[in-house]
Amino acid sequence: MKITLLIIFFIFIVIILRVFYIEVIDYKKLNKKASDLWSRNLPVGADRGIIYDRNGVILADNVTTTSLVVIPNQIKNKKETAKKLAEILNVEEDVMYKHVSKKTSIERVHPEGRRLSYEVADKIKALKLDGVYLVKESKRNYPYDTYMAHTLGFVGIDNQGLSGIELTYDEYLTGEDGAIKYFSDAKGNKLSLNEVYEEPQNGMNITLTINNEIQTSLERELSNAVTKYNPDRAIGIVMDPNNGEILAISARPNFSPNNYQDYSLEEINRNLPIWATYEPGSTFKIITLAAALEEGKVDLNKDTFYDKGSIKVENATIHCWKHGGHGKETFMQVVENSCNPGFVVLGQRLGKDTLFDYIDAFGFGKKTGIDLNGEATGIIFDRSKVGPVELATTAFGQGVSVTPIQQITAVSAAINGGTLYKPYIVKSINEPETNTVVKETKPTKIKQVISSKTSEKVREALENVVANGSGRTSYIDGYRVGGKTGTAQKVENGRYMDNNYILSFIGFLPADKPEVVVYIAIDNPKGTVQYGGTTVGPLSKAVLKDCIKALNIKKADGGKEKKYKWPDPKTLTVKDVTNKEIKEAKKDLEGFNVIVEGEGTKVTYQSPEAGTKLDEGSTVRIFTE
Repeated sequence: MKITLLIIFFIFIVIILRVFYIEVIDYKKLNKKASDLWSRNLPVGADRGIIYDRNGVILADNVTTTSLVVIPNQIKNKKETAKKLAEILNVEEDVMYKHVSKKTSIERVHPEGRRLSYEVADKIKALKLDGVYLVKESKRNYPYDTYMAHTLGFVGIDNQGLSGIELTYDEYLTGEDGAIKYFSDAKGNKLSLNEVYEEPQNGMNITLTINNEIQTSLERELSNAVTKYNPDRAIGIVMDPNNGEILAISARPNFSPNNYQDYSLEEINRNLPIWATYEPGSTFKIITLAAALEEGKVDLNKDTFYDKGSIKVENATIHCWKHGGHGKETFMQVVENSCNPGFVVLGQRLGKDTLFDYIDAFGFGKKTGIDLNGEATGIIFDRSKVGPVELATTAFGQGVSVTPIQQITAVSAAINGGTLYKPYIVKSINEPETNTVVKETKPTKIKQVISSKTSEKVREALENVVANGSGRTSYIDGYRVGGKTGTAQKVENGRYMDNNYILSFIGFLPADKPEVVVYIAIDNPKGTVQYGGTTVGPLSKAVLKDCIKALNIKKADGGKEKKYKWPDPKTLTVKDVTNKEIKEAKKDLEGFNVIVEGEGTKVTYQSPEAGTKLDEGSTVRIFTE
């Protein structure tokens, strides 16, 4: 009896311990398994995080759509259900029958039943079919459609980021789906118990450095370039030179992220501003200029150079764009005239190692590290293979290959006081509910490339280029604008192509204390003079003028006066004609297109105001009583 009692006591102890283990230690695991046997989840899609510009303008958001889900075990008449659904969805009955007959607890009808229109959803709802459910699903939407398409990127059918910011920051933008939980018996039949709603957790929001007002301007000018010149490509970037923030970025050809499936992989995956590589041409001269000034190899106002139209380097003859050359000129005029032989001399004064040290310091030949996928590195000569000719051509931007993002980042360093910054486009990542900042990007200083004194000299030279030289088409009266044109002949199979150029312009303002830099490049424009200043200069000017408004940049004194050169339009100053008779006012405004508003005889108001400088033939409105 004692032995029996001990055995029974031991068995009870084991049972108690086992019950304790099940009820306390293994409770959550077993409860979940039990719940899975008799509960079903109807998915409720989470919204993807919203992408904003720096001022709160929505660049990517979501629209609510409806998708079809079926519970096969709950469908009593599968043939009839498949037939009715097939008719509404306009698909084969056999296709739908496979969905409703599938041996699964829940079946998402894909792709036929994804993202249904409200009209189709209402028809399905009206049927009131057993085992047929309509669930909320979120679809990505880009309100500005093609704007900065390659940079924003796009998402797939399941809201997963596939390119651009959508891919790079997918882990932050993606939310957690919720569900409507209902309970069923072993056969899958729905039980009359309360449903449980698990709320989805939306993805985090992202604020970009982009200024949508400037972005709109850049998009417009690139579209104008395509319409006017039919180029192979058009690329534009606008940057704050003082911290590396991207204010606008775009390219042509572009695509619609809302309809990405209508384009080829090549069209949607190549973000040209960070991927395209080409010879920069004369815009690269800014780097040679900065290096020569920093090393004390030139005094722009005192040192002179005689340009006879070409210069001999070993067995190669390098020509100036002006037949016969510019004659005797200061090195400031070499910069203004974008004289290749003059820059060859600067390269020679620097020497191979020094020039290439600066090229490396300014960030060429390696990625800038911008927070976008698909960035290229460009190509710089291997120093061991650089001879006198390679040194000479590199000095004026030929024989090297750079990306647009490298170009604008390096020039920003040359004019901002000498600091090279890492470019970036995401300003912050925020919680969707509270808008609390989860992650914030701070400006990253890479290195001090040149001194602030040298940078000041570079700015002065580039302001002269706009006032007196090849960049005159970007001159804006009342504002100090600096810039440099570029005309680079394209290379194919190792040979330069005839009448096929990449024209570019990089401009900034105010020239004394830059707040914005604009870079635009047009690849192989047709039906125009193949010079950057003629073709791209006016496009950059238009964007710069919009930047003035968007950034509230004030007019400034002390700028360079633009020198008239044929065929520039003459600049005239608007006189004060208020309180004058109409006839007298028209005489004072000779050279302008005068439009009179009102029926009176005396001028009460004029637009623009007196003292404004306009091109000859511009419109001036005078208003009477």
